[in-house]
Amino acid sequence: MRVLIVEDEPLLADAIRDGLRLEAIAADIAGDGDTALELLSVNPYDIAVLDRDIPGPSGDEIATRIVASGSGMPILMLTAADRLDDKASGFELGADDYLTKPFELRELVLRLRALDRRRGHTRPPVLEIAGLRLDPFRREVYRDGRYVALTRKQFAVLEVLVAAEGGVVSAEELLERAWDENADPFTNAVRITVSALRKRLGEPWIIATVAGVGYRIDTASGSGPGALAGADRG
Repeated sequence: MRVLIVEDEPLLADAIRDGLRLEAIAADIAGDGDTALELLSVNPYDIAVLDRDIPGPSGDEIATRIVASGSGMPILMLTAADRLDDKASGFELGADDYLTKPFELRELVLRLRALDRRRGHTRPPVLEIAGLRLDPFRREVYRDGRYVALTRKQFAVLEVLVAAEGGVVSAEELLERAWDENADPFTNAVRITVSALRKRLGEPWIIATVAGVGYRIDTASGSGPGALAGADRG
């Protein structure tokens, strides 16, 4: 999951981002409305967490633009105002949830997970391909019926690859989808994570490297119900 945190208090924003990372939630920070709109225009986010009172375009205006875009991106309003009228106006703008400061990080995580589950109702709850079975909501992976224990980052990378249904995913896209914007584009993190993931999934290797392009699930390596026929080996 990748979220955008729009919050103009730097210490709070950094604390939220660091806490979410421990929960395998990648988070980018925007300290003002203009930066938020810029990030929304170039990055794919699953959820937006908006402080209503920020410099530049307000959180309310950003929420209005998100709704008008038709993206269906869930919005969680984050504010110090706890009056019912304030909450009502936020929901009228299109907010899906509301969290009043101060709050516990754990509560934010639970609300983000709940919003992501609701968003996921339009997608198959379980992804299957080439003998792999990945449940994004239970965060479980099985290969040919065998449970595979993965780290949070390994799971995030595998989820992107499985969702591509055998298509090639570049290292840059994996870095964008499974890490946050502060990830070093020249790092070996993707290669190292994919290598460790291969070992966890076991032989025969199911993640193929397409030289100079990226990675994909090698559908010829598995014969599960979700396997796709006729794919070339990478």
